[in-house]
Amino acid sequence: MKLQQLRYLVEVSRCGLNVSEAAEALYTSQPGISKQIRLLEDELGVIVFERSGKRLTAITEPGRVVLEIAERMLREAENIRRVGEEYAAGDSGSLVIATTHTQARYALPAVIKRFVERYPKVRLSLHQGHPAQIAEWTLEGEADIAIATEALEQYPQLVMLPCHQWAHCVIAPSGHPILATRVLALAALARWPLITYDTAFAGRSHINKAFELAQLTPNIVLTATDADVIKTYVSLGLGLGIIASMAFDPVRDAGLQAIPAEHLFGSNTTRIGLRRGTYIRRYEYDFIELFASHLTRRAVDRAMLGGGPEDEYQL
Repeated sequence: MKLQQLRYLVEVSRCGLNVSEAAEALYTSQPGISKQIRLLEDELGVIVFERSGKRLTAITEPGRVVLEIAERMLREAENIRRVGEEYAAGDSGSLVIATTHTQARYALPAVIKRFVERYPKVRLSLHQGHPAQIAEWTLEGEADIAIATEALEQYPQLVMLPCHQWAHCVIAPSGHPILATRVLALAALARWPLITYDTAFAGRSHINKAFELAQLTPNIVLTATDADVIKTYVSLGLGLGIIASMAFDPVRDAGLQAIPAEHLFGSNTTRIGLRRGTYIRRYEYDFIELFASHLTRRAVDRAMLGGGPEDEYQL
């Protein structure tokens, strides 16, 4: 039995039993994968994949058990490699953060500056995408840490760590009639064209839910994946914007004004996601604590061991 054979099994399963897709992902040949899977099945004495001709059609009952163990073995093999790298390389290495534009642009700069000053030999990379991509990158080992507001809780293979709470605000060009409103209401917003985040980003689910509960249909004329684009089109007079409060700066965003909207859309929680069973290097613990000071090494270890619901952690 070889680790490479286990990698082939797991990748074929992840690719929906599509051997060609798995071969492309692993930079190898389809016949090579098929041969190695057959050899492993012969060695184990069980069939992992049911077949119809040359096509894989299902995972057998013993195959599911084999795959579960194979995933665990590959994860532990990766952990051994990470331990070796950490102790051999000292304070050098690499750290890949998968996150959204909003977090990368507004929440992370000060944290990254402090981290780089502390660990100048660590190669830091930011992968930006939508929350589902961020989760998948982390699960597949392409990223070490996921940071997002939406969707991460939909992946039980990730350990979720609540970091910060934040709220939305409504932005408008200076002089817009909405700015004279004493208490902003959803009904008033619904009368204007709105520009906000794409459905997968930055607490958009809370915005949708608020309008649904009020039985109102918002006139959303444009969506974007980041606040800078939203602010640009609000400045052009195409509508009111709904963005994360952290993304508004009255000095930088001259010509726009913001109205707090937490009473309309509630608060949102930014979370860190870590792949279950992964060995966490010292500088990863430090990055997490720099981003959220309550997430000490002890708190992270407790969460990774399955200790307690996320609401036990203080925000």
